Formats: sequence, C-alpha cells, structure tokens
Amino acid sequence: MIRRFFYLCLSTAALCLTMLPCDMLAQITVTNLQTPYSFVSSSSGKEYFISSVNGDPDAADNNGFITKLDGNGKILNFKFIQGGTDGITLNAPKGMALVEQTLYVADLDQLRAFDMVSGKPIASISIAISPSHVPAGLTDVAYDGRGRLYCSDQHANRIYRVELPSRKVTLLVADPALAGPTGLAVHPKSGELIAVSWDKGKIFAITPDGAVSEIFSNGFFSSRFANLRGVDFDRWGNMYVSDFTTGKVWRMTWDKRFQVIAEYLPSPGDLGIDRTNNLILVPYEFAHAAEMNGLEAPSEGKSKQEKRTLADYGFIPPPPKPENGGKK
Repeated sequence: MIRRFFYLCLSTAALCLTMLPCDMLAQITVTNLQTPYSFVSSSSGKEYFISSVNGDPDAADNNGFITKLDGNGKILNFKFIQGGTDGITLNAPKGMALVEQTLYVADLDQLRAFDMVSGKPIASISIAISPSHVPAGLTDVAYDGRGRLYCSDQHANRIYRVELPSRKVTLLVADPALAGPTGLAVHPKSGELIAVSWDKGKIFAITPDGAVSEIFSNGFFSSRFANLRGVDFDRWGNMYVSDFTTGKVWRMTWDKRFQVIAEYLPSPGDLGIDRTNNLILVPYEFAHAAEMNGLEAPSEGKSKQEKRTLADYGFIPPPPKPENGGKK
C-alpha cells in the first residue's frame, strides 16, 4: 500500500494539508455520495466503508447504500451494499462498526450485519421499541473488542448493548440527560464507552452498568459545541469529535485540552479514525462527499528546536534509543 505522508495543519483552514517530501498522495475525496453519514476503516487499514442514507433519514425506503474503498482510498464498489437489490434491506444506513469480517450498520430500528468481503447480508437484529411506541432511531454502533456492540438511539435517549455471538439485545441506559445521543466510541486503551449529544453538545462516559457522567458540557463561558455527530480515538488515546452545525472537528487530549484541528467544514458527520494508518475519515452530509486526511502524531516531548521526522507522524518506526541513554 502506498503510504500517505501528510497531516492536518492546525490552522483555520478547512482540513488544510501539508505534504511531506516522499511518496505521497493528496487528501482523498469521494464525491457523488448521497447524504453520507458514517466513514469507517477495517482494523488492517486496507478497507474503508462509507454509508449513504440517500433520502429521508427516518424513512424505510430501502434505498440506502454503502461504498467500499481499498487501502489507497480508491473506490472498489460505489454501491457495494445496496438496499433493494440481491435480497438486501437497507433503508437509511447511519453509524457502522467492523468486527472481524462483519460490518454492522445502524439502520432505523435494525442493526444489520453484512460480510465485509462479499457484501452479502448475514443478520438483522431488531432493537427494542421504547415504551412511548416511538420507533428506535439508531444513529451509531460501536464495538468494545470484548464481544459487545453498543447502539445509540437518538429518538429515545437510549443506548443498547448487543452480546455477540448470541445477538441478545439489552438496554444499557435510558436517560433524558443523554440529550439525543448520536456518536459512540470505545476508548482503545481504557475500554470506556463514550457518547456525544446532538441536542446539547455534551460528551458522556458510560460505565458497564449504565451510569452516565459528563466529561464535558457547555457552560455560560464555554459553549464550544452545538450539535455533535461523531466521536472516535486515535492510537494515542486522543479523542476527536465532529460538530455538524459549527463545521468543526475538535481534538481533546488525555489531559482534557481542546483544540480545533479543522473548521469551515460542510456538515461534518460521523467521523472515524483509522488507527493503523493514522488517518481521519470525515463524511460531509450536505456536500454529498467524504475525505481521508492524515493526522499529526504527538511529539512526545520533542523540543521545538529539534527537527521532527516521519516517525513523529506514525509512518515509520522511531529510531532505536542509544544504549545507556546516550551517555558515554
């Protein structure tokens, strides 16, 4: 695979790129999508998937589709999985998660499973209907790496847990305080479940027994977020969130420092992070497009005077440390 030697400029330009002088590709843009919602990668970083709602996000119209890209960002199949063809039902695909060779897709009140190689349907898991008889409005799905999937229900302020391989569905939490939970992610190191809020721009941590705590909420002097759509983590544990309304992507470091890494974006959706290749994947719902871009890696304490190398951006291994700490 051709490696991508570029990273996001930390400036006011929308997803501005600086390319490093080596075999390089510019940022990859996929166009002609239809209301793209989510963008995810396989654990190997050799396959990418984009879900397109293609119409009313709440309509059971069976015309949603999923686009598949190869490891270089080239389209392998624009409508790799398409509702209404080959016995496939796919209405308004939103968030996605990959578990080994299975692609799970949040689709209204169903969690649909497809083979990521062939695109053939494997299963359709029905998610419970709320007591108010409002159909579930699933927005995202996340995998914890330990045999459990989590689904967010924006309509009912609920998060469901799905046990694999039994596919048993249970309610993890139902709480109005979730304020329209949209994006979900599991911290790659701690295993903590994180949810972001559409209605109030909040970020929550949720324990295995369903206890909800706010990591960040807007205040009188700190109204950073409007309508959060996506959340994910890079390999170092930094968290990224997309704000659909303000057009920004934020990064929050382990010590809870916030930084805008891109802005003036056209409706950034349910973003994903390819931790293998150190890339950020962002769909743009109203622009009917999606982009792949490189992420800057932490400097790990390197001084401003010391020149940074490709190792700082995750593209080559770091040089070996001298014996005895470099002392003679």
